[in-house]
Amino acid sequence: MGEIVLLCLFLYVSSVHLSQGMSHEIHLLRPRHGSGGHHVPGLSCLSWRLGVEAHNIIGWSTVPQVCESYMGHYMLGRQYRKDSRAVAYEALAYAQGLKLAGDGKDIWVFDVDETSLSNLPYYASHGFGSEVFNSTQFNNWVYEGKAPALPESLQLYKKLLNLGIKAVFLTGRSEAQRNITAANLKKVGYHTWEKLILKGSWVTGTAVVYKSNERKKLEKSGYRIIGNIGDQWSDILGTNTGNRTFKLPDPMYYIS
Repeated sequence: MGEIVLLCLFLYVSSVHLSQGMSHEIHLLRPRHGSGGHHVPGLSCLSWRLGVEAHNIIGWSTVPQVCESYMGHYMLGRQYRKDSRAVAYEALAYAQGLKLAGDGKDIWVFDVDETSLSNLPYYASHGFGSEVFNSTQFNNWVYEGKAPALPESLQLYKKLLNLGIKAVFLTGRSEAQRNITAANLKKVGYHTWEKLILKGSWVTGTAVVYKSNERKKLEKSGYRIIGNIGDQWSDILGTNTGNRTFKLPDPMYYIS
């Protein structure tokens, strides 16, 4: 009994010592400023990320500057992939439990950026969201057509096709980027889809409104949206969201 007590005491003292002197950079980083640039005492980068993913922190323009290193560790490390894998696992489990009509009208809506394709090579060179977004630079990256697939989404896509569910890609990318987007998708493994919907130059309003209207058109055409997956809350909020929605992690930027 005495040995157990001593062991517990040793582990406690060790944990306190580690928490005070831990050199693991991810856990030490603490932001001084929130999304609006104001001071946020005691807010850790991990807590900030959680607030973003839970949609409690909204309307922000950049990742807090001092969280750049933390965000890089998260996005390039194992946790981001594990979090994405957990979402894809639940999405597939849901889809496998469905009784499909078999008439070709069951569809799954996929967002593109940070859902089907990953722009991490771009954001790794631009502060992981801590820099102000530069649309010209990002569009230049898009036109290179080099974005890799998010592996977990690609696996989900393939398994959904095997179940008889058709894919629809709905993106905020401009209609002018249709050819390069289609080529990029095919190059990384998304070989077929029912529709690829891009944003026309005439479309105004928020992403929520735009994507809601496009999903409404799909349902009016007779499609059944049995699943909807994206990295932004604006991908899965609004109307005609589908029977079930899935939110992938993305703490690098916010789209309303």
